[in-house]
Amino acid sequence: MTTSKGTTKRGTAPVEATVNRVELAGRVSGDPQERTLPSRDVLVTLRLVVARSGGGPVDTIDLACWSASTRRTALRLGDGDRVEVTGALRRRFFRTPGGAASRYEVEVSTLRRARRGN
Repeated sequence: MTTSKGTTKRGTAPVEATVNRVELAGRVSGDPQERTLPSRDVLVTLRLVVARSGGGPVDTIDLACWSASTRRTALRLGDGDRVEVTGALRRRFFRTPGGAASRYEVEVSTLRRARRGN
C-alpha cells in the first residue's frame, strides 16, 4: 500500500521511498577490461574521469558493466572517449593481503558515447 506522501507500509511501519540513480558524463581513462568471474559471469570494468565544476581537480570513478549491451558498448570504447552513463552506486567488499577492503563503483544501466561537442 502506498500512502499519499509516497511512503510504502510494510506491516505497520512506513518505509520511505529511496533513489539510487547516478548520471555521469566524462572521458574514459585507459582501456576497458573484460573478466570472467568464477561464477562464469562476464564483467567489463572501466574508469571514468569527471571534471569538477570550476575547473578544479577531477574525480575518477570505476564503472561495472554487467548486461550484455553495456559490456558490448564498453568494449568498443577507448582511452579518451567521451561517454554518458546512468546507473546505481554500489559498495563492493573484497579481501586483500592487508585485510578486508571496500570500494564504491557505479553499476552501469546505460552507457553511450557522447555526441561530438559534449
